Amino acid sequence: MQRYWGAVEYDPAAGSIRLGGVDAAVLARSYGTPLVVLNEAEIRDRCRRYRQAFAAAGAHDARVIYAGKALCTVAVCQLMAEEGLGLDVVSGGELYTALAAGFPPERIVFHGNNKTEDELRRALEAGVGRIVVDNFNELDRLSRLAAGRGEPVPVLLRVVPGVEAHTHHYIQTGKQDTKFGFDIAGGQALAAVERVLARPRLNLMGLHCHIGSQIFDLEPYRLTVQRVFAFLAEVRERTGWTAEELDLGGGLGVRYVPEDRPPDIETLVQVLVDEARAAAARHGLPQPRLMVEPGRSIVGEAGVTLYTVGSIKRLEGVRTYVAVDGGMMENPRPALYGARYTALLAAGPGSVPAGQRRPETVAVVGRACESGDVLVPETVLPEPAEGDLIALLTTGAYTYSMASHYNKFPRPAVVMLDGSRARVIVERERYHDLIRGERPLRPRARVADRPTRAGRLARRFEPGPQDA
Repeated sequence: MQRYWGAVEYDPAAGSIRLGGVDAAVLARSYGTPLVVLNEAEIRDRCRRYRQAFAAAGAHDARVIYAGKALCTVAVCQLMAEEGLGLDVVSGGELYTALAAGFPPERIVFHGNNKTEDELRRALEAGVGRIVVDNFNELDRLSRLAAGRGEPVPVLLRVVPGVEAHTHHYIQTGKQDTKFGFDIAGGQALAAVERVLARPRLNLMGLHCHIGSQIFDLEPYRLTVQRVFAFLAEVRERTGWTAEELDLGGGLGVRYVPEDRPPDIETLVQVLVDEARAAAARHGLPQPRLMVEPGRSIVGEAGVTLYTVGSIKRLEGVRTYVAVDGGMMENPRPALYGARYTALLAAGPGSVPAGQRRPETVAVVGRACESGDVLVPETVLPEPAEGDLIALLTTGAYTYSMASHYNKFPRPAVVMLDGSRARVIVERERYHDLIRGERPLRPRARVADRPTRAGRLARRFEPGPQDA
Protein backbone atom coordinates (compact mmCIF):
# COMPACT_ATOMS: atom_id res chain seq x y z
CA MET A 1 0.00 0.00 0.00
CA GLN A 2 1.39 3.40 -1.01
CA ARG A 3 0.36 6.40 1.08
CA TYR A 4 0.06 9.88 -0.35
CA TRP A 5 -0.76 13.23 1.17
CA GLY A 6 -4.36 14.13 1.89
CA ALA A 7 -5.11 10.65 3.34
CA VAL A 8 -4.86 9.02 -0.12
CA GLU A 9 -3.93 5.32 -0.20
CA TYR A 10 -3.06 3.44 -3.37
CA ASP A 11 -2.73 -0.31 -3.77
CA PRO A 12 -0.80 -0.78 -7.04
CA ALA A 13 -1.29 -4.55 -7.06
CA ALA A 14 -5.06 -4.34 -6.87
CA GLY A 15 -5.18 -0.97 -8.58
CA SER A 16 -7.47 0.47 -5.92
CA ILE A 17 -7.54 4.01 -4.53
CA ARG A 18 -8.88 4.93 -1.12
CA LEU A 19 -9.63 8.49 -0.10
CA GLY A 20 -9.77 8.94 3.65
CA GLY A 21 -10.57 5.23 3.92
CA VAL A 22 -13.34 5.31 1.28
CA ASP A 23 -12.98 3.37 -1.98
CA ALA A 24 -12.75 5.84 -4.86
CA ALA A 25 -14.54 3.39 -7.16
CA VAL A 26 -17.56 3.40 -4.84
CA LEU A 27 -17.65 7.19 -4.89
CA ALA A 28 -17.42 7.22 -8.69
CA ARG A 29 -20.29 4.73 -9.01
CA SER A 30 -22.43 6.60 -6.50
CA TYR A 31 -21.90 10.16 -7.71
CA GLY A 32 -20.53 9.89 -11.25
CA THR A 33 -17.43 11.47 -12.72
CA PRO A 34 -15.80 13.94 -12.97
CA LEU A 35 -16.12 14.21 -9.22
CA VAL A 36 -14.32 16.49 -6.78
CA VAL A 37 -13.82 14.79 -3.40
CA LEU A 38 -12.84 16.76 -0.28
CA ASN A 39 -11.59 15.26 2.97
CA GLU A 40 -13.25 17.17 5.81
CA ALA A 41 -10.89 15.88 8.48
CA GLU A 42 -7.86 17.07 6.50
CA ILE A 43 -9.33 20.56 6.09
CA ARG A 44 -10.20 20.87 9.76
CA ASP A 45 -6.77 19.62 10.80
CA ARG A 46 -5.03 22.31 8.76
CA CYS A 47 -7.29 25.05 10.14
CA ARG A 48 -6.38 23.95 13.66
CA ARG A 49 -2.69 23.68 12.89
CA TYR A 50 -2.60 27.31 11.81
CA ARG A 51 -4.35 28.49 14.96
CA GLN A 52 -2.30 26.24 17.24
CA ALA A 53 0.95 27.31 15.57
CA PHE A 54 0.29 30.98 16.36
CA ALA A 55 -0.63 30.11 19.93
CA ALA A 56 2.56 28.04 20.32
CA ALA A 57 4.59 30.97 18.97
CA GLY A 58 3.02 33.26 21.58
CA ALA A 59 0.94 35.27 19.08
CA HIS A 60 -2.35 34.50 20.81
CA ASP A 61 -4.22 37.39 19.23
CA ALA A 62 -3.27 36.46 15.64
CA ARG A 63 -6.11 35.91 13.18
CA VAL A 64 -6.24 33.14 10.58
CA ILE A 65 -8.42 34.20 7.64
CA TYR A 66 -9.32 31.59 5.01
CA ALA A 67 -8.79 32.84 1.43
CA GLY A 68 -12.16 32.02 -0.09
CA LYS A 69 -10.92 32.30 -3.68
CA ALA A 70 -9.24 28.91 -3.24
CA LEU A 71 -12.64 27.22 -2.87
CA CYS A 72 -15.76 29.11 -1.88
CA THR A 73 -18.94 27.11 -1.32
CA VAL A 74 -21.63 27.40 1.31
CA ALA A 75 -20.42 24.23 3.06
CA VAL A 76 -16.77 25.31 3.04
CA CYS A 77 -17.70 28.71 4.48
CA GLN A 78 -19.67 26.99 7.25
CA LEU A 79 -16.72 24.72 8.02
CA MET A 80 -14.39 27.73 8.33
CA ALA A 81 -16.85 29.43 10.66
CA GLU A 82 -16.98 26.33 12.85
CA GLU A 83 -13.19 26.26 13.05
CA GLY A 84 -13.05 29.87 14.20
CA LEU A 85 -11.34 31.27 11.11
CA GLY A 86 -12.04 34.54 9.38
CA LEU A 87 -12.94 34.63 5.70
CA ASP A 88 -11.35 36.63 2.90
CA VAL A 89 -13.66 37.40 -0.04
CA VAL A 90 -12.80 39.24 -3.25
CA SER A 91 -16.15 39.67 -4.98
CA GLY A 92 -19.82 40.26 -4.41
CA GLY A 93 -20.43 36.62 -5.27
CA GLU A 94 -18.06 35.34 -2.62
CA LEU A 95 -19.56 37.77 -0.11
CA TYR A 96 -23.07 36.56 -1.01
CA THR A 97 -21.99 32.93 -0.57
CA ALA A 98 -20.47 33.68 2.83
CA LEU A 99 -23.59 35.47 4.05
CA ALA A 100 -25.83 32.70 2.69
CA ALA A 101 -23.74 30.26 4.73
CA GLY A 102 -24.38 32.31 7.86
CA PHE A 103 -20.74 33.30 8.18
CA PRO A 104 -20.30 36.05 10.82
CA PRO A 105 -19.85 39.25 8.76
CA GLU A 106 -17.55 40.83 11.37
CA ARG A 107 -15.03 38.07 10.58
CA ILE A 108 -15.07 38.80 6.83
CA VAL A 109 -12.25 40.67 5.10
CA PHE A 110 -13.23 42.07 1.70
CA HIS A 111 -10.62 42.93 -0.87
CA GLY A 112 -9.95 42.99 -4.60
CA ASN A 113 -8.39 45.42 -7.06
CA ASN A 114 -11.61 46.81 -8.56
CA LYS A 115 -14.50 46.49 -6.14
CA THR A 116 -17.60 48.11 -7.58
CA GLU A 117 -19.68 50.69 -5.79
CA ASP A 118 -22.49 48.15 -5.46
CA GLU A 119 -20.14 45.58 -3.90
CA LEU A 120 -18.78 48.13 -1.45
CA ARG A 121 -22.29 49.22 -0.50
CA ARG A 122 -23.34 45.63 0.12
CA ALA A 123 -20.23 45.03 2.21
CA LEU A 124 -21.00 48.08 4.34
CA GLU A 125 -24.63 47.05 4.75
CA ALA A 126 -23.55 43.56 5.80
CA GLY A 127 -21.09 44.96 8.34
CA VAL A 128 -17.96 43.17 7.13
CA GLY A 129 -15.07 43.35 9.54
CA ARG A 130 -12.44 44.91 7.26
CA ILE A 131 -12.35 46.38 3.77
CA VAL A 132 -8.93 46.24 2.13
CA VAL A 133 -8.47 49.39 0.04
CA ASP A 134 -6.46 48.60 -3.08
CA ASN A 135 -6.14 51.90 -4.98
CA PHE A 136 -6.92 55.62 -4.92
CA ASN A 137 -10.12 55.32 -6.96
CA GLU A 138 -11.48 52.80 -4.50
CA LEU A 139 -10.43 54.96 -1.58
CA ASP A 140 -12.51 57.85 -2.94
CA ARG A 141 -15.41 55.52 -3.77
CA LEU A 142 -15.45 54.09 -0.26
CA SER A 143 -15.17 57.55 1.31
CA ARG A 144 -18.33 58.66 -0.50
CA LEU A 145 -20.24 55.58 0.62
CA ALA A 146 -19.01 55.94 4.21
CA ALA A 147 -20.34 59.50 4.52
CA GLY A 148 -23.24 59.68 6.95
CA ARG A 149 -22.66 56.27 8.45
CA GLY A 150 -22.73 55.94 12.22
CA GLU A 151 -19.30 54.39 12.74
CA PRO A 152 -16.13 54.91 10.70
CA VAL A 153 -15.42 52.07 8.29
CA PRO A 154 -12.46 49.90 9.42
CA VAL A 155 -10.00 49.51 6.55
CA LEU A 156 -6.62 48.05 5.72
CA LEU A 157 -4.41 49.43 2.96
CA ARG A 158 -2.93 46.90 0.57
CA VAL A 159 0.72 47.78 0.03
CA VAL A 160 3.25 46.32 -2.41
CA PRO A 161 6.55 45.47 -0.69
CA GLY A 162 8.48 44.95 -3.93
CA VAL A 163 9.36 41.35 -3.08
CA GLU A 164 9.52 38.75 -5.84
CA ALA A 165 8.42 35.32 -4.62
CA HIS A 166 9.96 32.33 -6.36
CA THR A 167 6.84 31.04 -8.07
CA HIS A 168 5.09 31.30 -11.45
CA HIS A 169 4.90 34.92 -12.62
CA TYR A 170 1.11 34.65 -13.00
CA ILE A 171 0.79 34.15 -9.23
CA GLN A 172 3.39 36.66 -8.06
CA THR A 173 1.60 39.57 -6.41
CA GLY A 174 4.23 41.29 -4.27
CA LYS A 175 6.62 42.61 -6.91
CA GLN A 176 6.50 46.29 -7.83
CA ASP A 177 5.03 45.73 -11.31
CA THR A 178 1.60 44.40 -10.30
CA LYS A 179 -2.03 45.47 -10.63
CA PHE A 180 -2.55 45.12 -6.87
CA GLY A 181 -2.10 47.64 -4.09
CA PHE A 182 -0.12 50.80 -3.31
CA ASP A 183 3.57 50.72 -4.19
CA ILE A 184 5.90 51.42 -1.24
CA ALA A 185 9.02 52.21 -3.23
CA GLY A 186 7.32 54.75 -5.49
CA GLY A 187 5.62 56.65 -2.66
CA GLN A 188 2.04 55.58 -3.39
CA ALA A 189 1.65 53.75 -0.08
CA LEU A 190 2.68 56.74 2.03
CA ALA A 191 0.34 59.01 0.06
CA ALA A 192 -2.47 56.51 0.60
CA VAL A 193 -1.89 56.42 4.36
CA GLU A 194 -1.96 60.23 4.54
CA ARG A 195 -5.13 60.38 2.47
CA VAL A 196 -6.96 57.81 4.60
CA LEU A 197 -5.92 59.54 7.81
CA ALA A 198 -7.52 62.71 6.41
CA ARG A 199 -10.86 60.91 5.91
CA PRO A 200 -12.73 60.86 9.25
CA ARG A 201 -15.24 58.26 8.01
CA LEU A 202 -12.43 55.74 7.41
CA ASN A 203 -10.61 54.07 10.30
CA LEU A 204 -7.17 52.88 9.20
CA MET A 205 -6.53 49.70 11.19
CA GLY A 206 -3.36 48.56 9.46
CA LEU A 207 -1.73 47.25 6.32
CA HIS A 208 -2.24 44.28 4.07
CA CYS A 209 0.32 42.69 1.75
CA HIS A 210 0.54 39.51 -0.27
CA ILE A 211 3.56 38.32 -2.25
CA GLY A 212 2.21 35.39 -4.27
CA SER A 213 1.09 31.80 -4.17
CA GLN A 214 2.52 28.27 -4.12
CA ILE A 215 5.65 29.50 -2.32
CA PHE A 216 8.27 27.06 -1.00
CA ASP A 217 11.08 29.47 -0.08
CA LEU A 218 10.40 31.36 3.17
CA GLU A 219 13.07 34.01 2.59
CA PRO A 220 10.66 36.29 0.65
CA TYR A 221 8.37 36.27 3.70
CA ARG A 222 11.23 37.46 5.91
CA LEU A 223 12.13 40.19 3.45
CA THR A 224 8.48 41.26 3.21
CA VAL A 225 8.15 41.64 6.97
CA GLN A 226 11.39 43.68 7.09
CA ARG A 227 10.29 46.03 4.31
CA VAL A 228 6.78 46.53 5.70
CA PHE A 229 8.09 47.37 9.19
CA ALA A 230 10.62 49.77 7.70
CA PHE A 231 7.70 51.44 5.94
CA LEU A 232 5.67 51.50 9.17
CA ALA A 233 8.56 53.28 10.87
CA GLU A 234 8.62 55.87 8.09
CA VAL A 235 4.86 56.34 8.38
CA ARG A 236 5.06 56.89 12.13
CA GLU A 237 7.78 59.48 11.66
CA ARG A 238 5.79 61.32 8.99
CA THR A 239 2.28 61.04 10.42
CA GLY A 240 2.44 59.69 13.98
CA TRP A 241 0.16 56.80 13.00
CA THR A 242 0.96 53.22 14.09
CA ALA A 243 -0.66 50.09 12.75
CA GLU A 244 -2.83 47.94 14.99
CA GLU A 245 -2.97 45.10 12.44
CA LEU A 246 -0.68 43.63 9.81
CA ASP A 247 -2.08 41.15 7.31
CA LEU A 248 0.75 39.19 5.67
CA GLY A 249 -1.43 37.31 3.19
CA GLY A 250 -1.10 33.64 2.36
CA GLY A 251 0.75 31.79 -0.37
CA LEU A 252 2.25 28.74 1.36
CA GLY A 253 2.85 25.99 -1.18
CA VAL A 254 1.48 22.44 -1.17
CA ARG A 255 2.46 19.10 -2.68
CA TYR A 256 1.31 18.42 -6.22
CA VAL A 257 3.96 15.85 -7.12
CA PRO A 258 6.11 13.66 -4.83
CA GLU A 259 9.25 15.76 -5.26
CA ASP A 260 7.52 18.88 -3.93
CA ARG A 261 8.80 19.78 -0.46
CA PRO A 262 6.79 22.72 0.88
CA PRO A 263 7.54 24.10 4.35
CA ASP A 264 5.05 23.04 6.97
CA ILE A 265 2.49 25.36 8.51
CA GLU A 266 4.30 25.54 11.84
CA THR A 267 7.58 26.63 10.26
CA LEU A 268 5.92 29.40 8.26
CA VAL A 269 4.08 30.75 11.31
CA GLN A 270 7.22 30.73 13.45
CA VAL A 271 9.15 32.62 10.77
CA LEU A 272 6.44 35.28 10.50
CA VAL A 273 6.10 35.74 14.26
CA ASP A 274 9.85 35.82 14.93
CA GLU A 275 10.56 38.21 12.07
CA ALA A 276 7.72 40.54 13.07
CA ARG A 277 8.92 40.67 16.69
CA ALA A 278 12.48 41.37 15.65
CA ALA A 279 11.43 44.06 13.17
CA ALA A 280 9.12 45.77 15.66
CA ALA A 281 11.88 45.86 18.26
CA ARG A 282 14.44 47.11 15.74
CA HIS A 283 12.23 50.08 14.81
CA GLY A 284 10.81 50.69 18.27
CA LEU A 285 7.28 49.96 17.08
CA PRO A 286 4.44 48.32 18.98
CA GLN A 287 3.74 44.79 17.76
CA PRO A 288 0.63 44.82 15.55
CA ARG A 289 -1.80 41.93 15.56
CA LEU A 290 -0.68 39.52 12.83
CA MET A 291 -3.12 38.15 10.27
CA VAL A 292 -2.59 35.52 7.58
CA GLU A 293 -4.82 34.42 4.70
CA PRO A 294 -4.10 30.77 3.79
CA GLY A 295 -6.25 29.15 1.12
CA ARG A 296 -4.37 26.58 -0.93
CA SER A 297 -2.50 25.26 2.12
CA ILE A 298 -5.83 24.53 3.86
CA VAL A 299 -7.92 22.90 1.12
CA GLY A 300 -5.44 22.03 -1.65
CA GLU A 301 -4.14 18.65 -0.52
CA ALA A 302 -7.56 17.73 0.91
CA GLY A 303 -9.04 17.51 -2.59
CA VAL A 304 -8.95 14.78 -5.24
CA THR A 305 -10.71 14.75 -8.62
CA LEU A 306 -11.90 11.44 -10.04
CA TYR A 307 -12.23 10.84 -13.78
CA THR A 308 -13.28 7.93 -15.99
CA VAL A 309 -11.04 6.93 -18.90
CA GLY A 310 -12.70 7.14 -22.32
CA SER A 311 -10.81 7.05 -25.60
CA ILE A 312 -7.13 6.09 -25.84
CA LYS A 313 -4.91 7.10 -28.75
CA ARG A 314 -1.55 5.36 -29.12
CA LEU A 315 0.98 6.85 -31.51
CA GLU A 316 3.86 4.40 -31.83
CA GLY A 317 7.12 6.07 -30.88
CA VAL A 318 5.39 9.38 -30.15
CA ARG A 319 2.88 9.41 -27.31
CA THR A 320 -0.18 7.74 -25.81
CA TYR A 321 -3.12 10.04 -25.14
CA VAL A 322 -5.52 8.91 -22.43
CA ALA A 323 -8.69 11.00 -22.55
CA VAL A 324 -10.86 11.40 -19.45
CA ASP A 325 -14.39 12.73 -19.04
CA GLY A 326 -13.31 16.14 -17.74
CA GLY A 327 -10.49 18.53 -18.47
CA MET A 328 -9.66 22.22 -18.51
CA MET A 329 -13.34 23.05 -17.98
CA GLU A 330 -13.20 22.06 -14.30
CA ASN A 331 -9.44 22.49 -13.90
CA PRO A 332 -7.83 25.16 -16.08
CA ARG A 333 -4.59 25.39 -14.05
CA PRO A 334 -2.42 23.16 -16.30
CA ALA A 335 -3.49 25.13 -19.38
CA LEU A 336 -3.09 28.51 -17.63
CA TYR A 337 0.34 28.12 -16.12
CA GLY A 338 1.60 24.57 -16.52
CA ALA A 339 0.47 23.29 -13.12
CA ARG A 340 1.64 19.74 -12.41
CA TYR A 341 -0.36 16.93 -10.80
CA THR A 342 0.06 13.39 -9.55
CA ALA A 343 -2.22 10.87 -11.29
CA LEU A 344 -3.17 7.42 -9.99
CA LEU A 345 -5.10 4.71 -11.86
CA ALA A 346 -7.68 2.28 -10.52
CA ALA A 347 -8.80 -0.61 -12.72
CA GLY A 348 -12.32 -0.39 -14.08
CA PRO A 349 -14.97 -2.97 -13.18
CA GLY A 350 -14.28 -6.39 -14.70
CA SER A 351 -10.96 -5.32 -16.26
CA VAL A 352 -7.50 -6.74 -15.75
CA PRO A 353 -6.16 -5.65 -12.32
CA ALA A 354 -3.74 -2.77 -12.58
CA GLY A 355 -1.01 -4.83 -10.91
CA GLN A 356 -1.06 -7.28 -13.85
CA ARG A 357 -0.59 -4.60 -16.52
CA ARG A 358 2.66 -3.31 -17.91
CA PRO A 359 3.56 0.31 -17.08
CA GLU A 360 3.01 2.81 -19.85
CA THR A 361 4.06 6.43 -20.26
CA VAL A 362 0.97 8.44 -21.13
CA ALA A 363 -0.49 11.95 -21.32
CA VAL A 364 -3.77 12.44 -19.49
CA VAL A 365 -5.92 14.78 -21.57
CA GLY A 366 -9.39 16.26 -21.32
CA ARG A 367 -12.46 16.54 -23.53
CA ALA A 368 -12.27 20.24 -24.37
CA CYS A 369 -11.82 21.14 -28.02
CA GLU A 370 -8.34 22.55 -27.36
CA SER A 371 -4.94 20.99 -28.02
CA GLY A 372 -3.81 22.60 -24.76
CA ASP A 373 -6.35 20.66 -22.71
CA VAL A 374 -3.70 18.44 -21.12
CA LEU A 375 -4.09 17.65 -17.42
CA VAL A 376 -0.85 15.68 -17.06
CA PRO A 377 1.62 15.92 -19.99
CA GLU A 378 3.60 12.82 -19.02
CA THR A 379 3.19 10.20 -16.33
CA VAL A 380 3.67 6.46 -15.92
CA LEU A 381 0.49 4.45 -15.21
CA PRO A 382 -0.50 0.81 -15.49
CA GLU A 383 -1.55 0.40 -19.14
CA PRO A 384 -4.89 2.27 -19.17
CA ALA A 385 -8.12 0.83 -20.52
CA GLU A 386 -11.52 2.32 -21.19
CA GLY A 387 -13.60 2.50 -18.00
CA ASP A 388 -10.62 2.79 -15.65
CA LEU A 389 -10.64 5.44 -12.94
CA ILE A 390 -7.97 8.14 -12.76
CA ALA A 391 -7.49 10.26 -9.64
CA LEU A 392 -5.72 13.63 -9.75
CA LEU A 393 -4.37 14.55 -6.34
CA THR A 394 -4.25 18.02 -4.74
CA THR A 395 -7.20 19.52 -6.57
CA GLY A 396 -8.94 21.08 -3.58
CA ALA A 397 -7.76 24.63 -4.35
CA TYR A 398 -8.06 26.77 -7.48
CA THR A 399 -9.57 23.97 -9.55
CA TYR A 400 -13.33 23.81 -9.09
CA SER A 401 -13.30 27.48 -8.07
CA MET A 402 -11.85 28.31 -11.50
CA ALA A 403 -14.15 25.97 -13.45
CA SER A 404 -15.99 27.21 -16.54
CA HIS A 405 -18.69 26.12 -18.96
CA TYR A 406 -16.32 26.02 -21.91
CA ASN A 407 -17.73 23.81 -24.69
CA LYS A 408 -21.00 23.79 -22.69
CA PHE A 409 -19.82 21.13 -20.27
CA PRO A 410 -21.70 21.11 -16.94
CA ARG A 411 -19.54 21.54 -13.86
CA PRO A 412 -18.97 18.44 -11.71
CA ALA A 413 -20.38 17.57 -8.32
CA VAL A 414 -18.38 18.15 -5.16
CA VAL A 415 -18.66 15.73 -2.24
CA MET A 416 -17.15 16.01 1.22
CA LEU A 417 -16.04 12.97 3.18
CA ASP A 418 -16.77 12.89 6.88
CA GLY A 419 -15.17 9.61 7.88
CA SER A 420 -16.86 6.98 5.71
CA ARG A 421 -19.85 9.24 4.98
CA ALA A 422 -19.98 11.29 1.79
CA ARG A 423 -22.16 14.38 1.48
CA VAL A 424 -22.86 16.28 -1.72
CA ILE A 425 -21.95 19.92 -1.06
CA VAL A 426 -22.28 21.04 -4.70
CA GLU A 427 -24.74 19.28 -6.97
CA ARG A 428 -23.67 18.17 -10.41
CA GLU A 429 -24.94 20.62 -12.98
CA ARG A 430 -27.41 19.42 -15.58
CA TYR A 431 -27.68 20.52 -19.17
CA HIS A 432 -30.60 22.84 -18.47
CA ASP A 433 -28.39 24.68 -15.96
CA LEU A 434 -26.16 25.70 -18.86
CA ILE A 435 -28.88 27.77 -20.54
CA ARG A 436 -30.78 28.88 -17.43
CA GLY A 437 -29.99 32.55 -18.01
CA GLU A 438 -30.11 32.47 -21.82
CA ARG A 439 -32.95 33.96 -23.85
CA PRO A 440 -33.83 33.01 -27.45
CA LEU A 441 -33.66 35.48 -30.29
CA ARG A 442 -37.32 34.68 -30.96
CA PRO A 443 -39.81 32.24 -29.42
CA ARG A 444 -39.57 28.71 -30.73
CA ALA A 445 -42.21 27.96 -33.38
CA ARG A 446 -45.07 25.83 -32.12
CA VAL A 447 -47.45 23.63 -34.05
CA ALA A 448 -50.95 23.21 -32.58
CA ASP A 449 -49.64 24.56 -29.26
CA ARG A 450 -47.15 21.69 -29.03
CA PRO A 451 -43.36 22.12 -28.79
CA THR A 452 -41.32 21.44 -31.87
CA ARG A 453 -39.56 18.11 -32.31
CA ALA A 454 -36.29 19.85 -31.39
CA GLY A 455 -37.77 20.98 -28.06
CA ARG A 456 -39.00 17.46 -27.26
CA LEU A 457 -35.60 16.04 -28.12
CA ALA A 458 -33.88 18.54 -25.84
CA ARG A 459 -36.02 17.46 -22.90
CA ARG A 460 -35.39 13.78 -23.64
CA PHE A 461 -31.68 14.48 -23.85
CA GLU A 462 -31.70 15.52 -20.18
CA PRO A 463 -30.39 13.66 -18.21
CA GLY A 464 -27.22 12.88 -20.04
CA PRO A 465 -24.09 11.05 -18.94
CA GLN A 466 -22.92 14.14 -17.07
CA ASP A 467 -25.95 13.81 -14.78
CA ALA A 468 -25.02 10.42 -13.33
